[in-house]
Amino acid sequence: MFHLNVRHLLLQQRISSLTDIAFNPEMGWTSCIILFLYVSVCEPWPLPDTEPLMHGVVQSPQYPQPYPPNLQEQWDLSVPEGYQIRLTFTHLDIEASAGCYYDALTVLYDTKILGKFCGHENSADGNHPGNQPILSPGNRLTLMFQSDDNNPERHQNVGFSAQYQAIDMDECSAPEPEDGSGPLCSQICLNTLGSYLCSCHHGYELRPDQRSCVLSCGGGIFDETEGHLFSPGYPNPPHHAVSCQYIISVESGFTVVLNFTDNFHIESMDTEQGPNCLHHWLQVTTSDREPMKLCGGKSPGRIDTNSNTVRLDYHTDDEGLSKGWSLDYSTYRVKCPLPGNVAKGRVTPILTEYFYRDYIYVRCDQGYKLMMDGQEVEGFTTMCQSNGQWHLLLPECHIIDCGEPEPLLNGGLTFLSGFQNQYRSVVQYHCNAPFYSLLGGINVVFTCEADRKWRSNIDIVVSPTCIPVCGQPTKLISVYQRIIGGSDAPDDTIPWQVLLNIDGGRAGGMVIGDSWVMTAAHNVMKGGNQVSKETVRMYMGITDVKTQLVSPVYAASIHIHPEYNNPNNVDYNNDIALIKLQDPITFNSSIMPICLPAEGATYVTGVMGLVSGFGVKETDNRRILTNKMNYVQLPVVEQETCSKSITSLKKTRDNVPSLSNNMFCAGVPEGGQDSCQGDSGGPYALRDDGRFWAAGIVSWGVDCGKQGAYGVYTRVTNYMEWINKTMQEN
Repeated sequence: MFHLNVRHLLLQQRISSLTDIAFNPEMGWTSCIILFLYVSVCEPWPLPDTEPLMHGVVQSPQYPQPYPPNLQEQWDLSVPEGYQIRLTFTHLDIEASAGCYYDALTVLYDTKILGKFCGHENSADGNHPGNQPILSPGNRLTLMFQSDDNNPERHQNVGFSAQYQAIDMDECSAPEPEDGSGPLCSQICLNTLGSYLCSCHHGYELRPDQRSCVLSCGGGIFDETEGHLFSPGYPNPPHHAVSCQYIISVESGFTVVLNFTDNFHIESMDTEQGPNCLHHWLQVTTSDREPMKLCGGKSPGRIDTNSNTVRLDYHTDDEGLSKGWSLDYSTYRVKCPLPGNVAKGRVTPILTEYFYRDYIYVRCDQGYKLMMDGQEVEGFTTMCQSNGQWHLLLPECHIIDCGEPEPLLNGGLTFLSGFQNQYRSVVQYHCNAPFYSLLGGINVVFTCEADRKWRSNIDIVVSPTCIPVCGQPTKLISVYQRIIGGSDAPDDTIPWQVLLNIDGGRAGGMVIGDSWVMTAAHNVMKGGNQVSKETVRMYMGITDVKTQLVSPVYAASIHIHPEYNNPNNVDYNNDIALIKLQDPITFNSSIMPICLPAEGATYVTGVMGLVSGFGVKETDNRRILTNKMNYVQLPVVEQETCSKSITSLKKTRDNVPSLSNNMFCAGVPEGGQDSCQGDSGGPYALRDDGRFWAAGIVSWGVDCGKQGAYGVYTRVTNYMEWINKTMQEN
């Protein structure tokens, strides 16, 4: 480190105000005595003894102001041993004169002048250092600055500013001392920061003087992956008996190979079996084989030790003459066996040989998964270990399975190919016909894919859905009869018919979905209020009330058309209601929905429709509540004819309701065929293209089967928007 010693500093200077206490980085805190005669005398507070600085700045007094006359200043710079000082001028402006006679800065090493400077960079006289630094021969430097009492340019010459730093000295490159003491190091010189170290070639060791080398016989441990060894003094015989040991010990996983040079000579006794190593030998020892003694005049050449640690013991006595040996050793990685193949998988990378620290990966073919110890693993990697074995056994590739396909409500599936839901298994879904059909009517095939999901052959199908088949009973009525005076309905011919029991009263309804029944609004109203859902019981799939009135279906909610308003039973406009079931129905031959009207469905005068129910029946000119489901075929009546009939009835009777465009009539003018009490809410079904659809809901009428009067039905086509909205939102 540098040390700056200012022996004398000009302390007189003119000042125009008080002087502050200041800190000089090179001198420490400075105590100033302030005199009001414009003179300030400052002396440095002594710093504690410290190591010299490694760099600093030297400046002329008052720099960058012009320097005073009559100066004699000296700076002694020092750095630690082993360093030189490099001095660089950042500015120099000193009065110029021939030979720098008057004002000058002199740089010395001991008593040797390294330079004397004055002038400025472009002056004709003087000696300016320019940008070239000054390098001291040793670790010290002296700067001396002088000025005379006459300075015509004192207001222009500002002096100098220089920076200095420690530079490491390369002792090993220095010429040998002239005193004949020899080189710094007898064999190898190593330059270090601020100093140097001596070292010796293999087979020699450093003497206590830390400069010269002497023949050695202990190589220590060699742990590099390659190197060079030779016997003491090789290729010359040692001057005395030796007993040397060298140990080559490299990282586990590597094998040492010895390669002896041709120049090999260890004294031996020649026998018929070969050289006998009696007194001189080189013994090679590894952990897993018998030691090997080498001697004679023939080189052993290459020896593959198959070990990562080798011990070489070299022995000679004072008798005989052995010139010794030299070898290069190298290493290579331990080899692992070829990993083999994996069925339905592949091993990568494929190499002809695998060595220590090599990795292999196993990937299964598409549709297969990696399995180890009965467990599936996401990936597999194994490494060739230092013992020449793979650290993990190869896994197996098992075919993946997609698990059980999603069950299909009201349907099932058939395996077309494959086994146990495995990759590439193919299944086809089907619905329970004839009561359900696949949505869209397309046979959907699903395949077990590599991502373990069942995927359809049609991209838009996420999962198949079975939708109810509507309006297609498994049996058809061949002869239509009347309800009033008609016959019983055969089983499974009107499977959408619902018998409603509401607070003890009987009414009708029809199944329109697996969770919905449609009926007349007046059935679920009592005293101007909606009946409680708890009072509603529904029976489906029956034709005989007495024998089959079991397992009622319960209502989850009741939805009456919002514009139905009939407190006095004289306004049956909007006479329609929907009942949502607590649990969905599974359809069969006795319970099946009726179709809702298609878009554009029409009512053609004279077209026969099927009316059914469990209402009043005429027997022997008596009307009784039947326990059997009855039906009748009635034609659609022209709206004007119906309207005239009701107008005529209003002239002879009070409280006859009015006909609206939301209603239509069905019946025959002579009477005797009609729906009646207890049939309200039941279906009026028209058949189109082999399907029955809900054209009307039994709503009201004047008497039952009266001549000149007709039954009035809610026109369902007018309410499709409300029906669909109600079912979607609930």
